[in-house]
Amino acid sequence: MVKKKSTKSTKATYGSAWFMLAVTRISLGLIFVWAFLDKTFGLGFATPAAKAWVNGGSPTSGFLMGASQGSGPFAGFFGALSGSAVIDLLFMLALAGVGTALVLGIGLRVAAVAGGLLMLMMWAAVLPLENNPVLDDHIIYAMLLFVVAFGRRELSLASWWISQPYVKKHSWLW
Repeated sequence: MVKKKSTKSTKATYGSAWFMLAVTRISLGLIFVWAFLDKTFGLGFATPAAKAWVNGGSPTSGFLMGASQGSGPFAGFFGALSGSAVIDLLFMLALAGVGTALVLGIGLRVAAVAGGLLMLMMWAAVLPLENNPVLDDHIIYAMLLFVVAFGRRELSLASWWISQPYVKKHSWLW
């Protein structure tokens, strides 16, 4: 017969797990926020200042042009999207919105769907993958978005968020 752990020990273990999931959620959010800031202002990490969005650069052209020059099945599709002002705006809104939602712990269902779709499209753009025939970081990020979206809302503004009248009426915004 298996002996159950004490309730106190189990609560402490689950509490630690939820805390670490919250830290993971915030960290993932900061990855999205950082990408938004670097592409907007050209902070010199992935985006040089001369190619910053505020300096007239396209936040999507480098990635999508590289994808369009590959041998992937969607190269033509993503090449056609490259440099489009509408695509740039949607991409940047997704980075900022998903990142902010993750950091604050609000609107996580919407963030999971939007971020998951963004990650799936980025995965499709880089096909065929270099190191693994199926998985890359984009798929892992997409899966992680759904894990944090349906987990407990530790270290978040969730209590305030779900108390807002509009959010109460539209539970999909939780």
